[in-house]
Amino acid sequence: MGVEGGMKFVKFLLFFFNFIFWLCGLALIVLGILVQVALHSTFMIHDASASAAPLVIIGVGVVIFFIAFFGCCGAWKENYCMITTFAIFLSLVIIVEIGAAIAGYIFRGRVTGIVQNSLTEMISKYNNSTDEFKRTVDKLQEDLKCCGVSNSSDWKNYKPDGNSVPDSCCLNVTVNCGVQAMTNASRVHEEGCQTAVEDLLKKNIQWVIVAALVIAFLQIMGIVFSCMLMRGIRSGYEVM
Repeated sequence: MGVEGGMKFVKFLLFFFNFIFWLCGLALIVLGILVQVALHSTFMIHDASASAAPLVIIGVGVVIFFIAFFGCCGAWKENYCMITTFAIFLSLVIIVEIGAAIAGYIFRGRVTGIVQNSLTEMISKYNNSTDEFKRTVDKLQEDLKCCGVSNSSDWKNYKPDGNSVPDSCCLNVTVNCGVQAMTNASRVHEEGCQTAVEDLLKKNIQWVIVAALVIAFLQIMGIVFSCMLMRGIRSGYEVM
């Protein structure tokens, strides 16, 4: 049996919301991947807890992507069982998203320690690392216009003279521009990378939290519409 009147409007509204959910799922996957890459590739952070929020967001995005398709089919076919299953799965997803938001908030408070340890490890490994690793470190310092962890002096073991830094620390990057220039403010960035990396990470984590909460709100609306349509189908309205 079909639904009519107000329930027909709810049916199409639920179908529309599921299309929005499908786009939101895709957005969560992209957002989670971008944050994960930023954490472990761009910033080379190896702390396992740093992956919690973005990995959960990616997982939730994949689930939403498929659940939304399932919900669209249920709404279009006015299938009570499919819509009920959709509402249950959506409720579980909301719980997971809230958990991811909490994990992101907790990690946000641990950013300082994790970033400091990761950057310190980055500097200590620089001389004996691969060219790819060095290019990543250099790109980080060039892009953020910083040098070392707290300041340029963190590179004191970079060369035997104890007064040189990688060329990526220079204001104008040229070959050997960092030689004998550790404390020369006219040639190198003396500010460390820790503050810049922390600010960028907190901004990314904040976007993850905001995205999770906004989508959770939209999903609650989807559950409400699902329940309304389930009630309409079960009541056995006149077939259109």
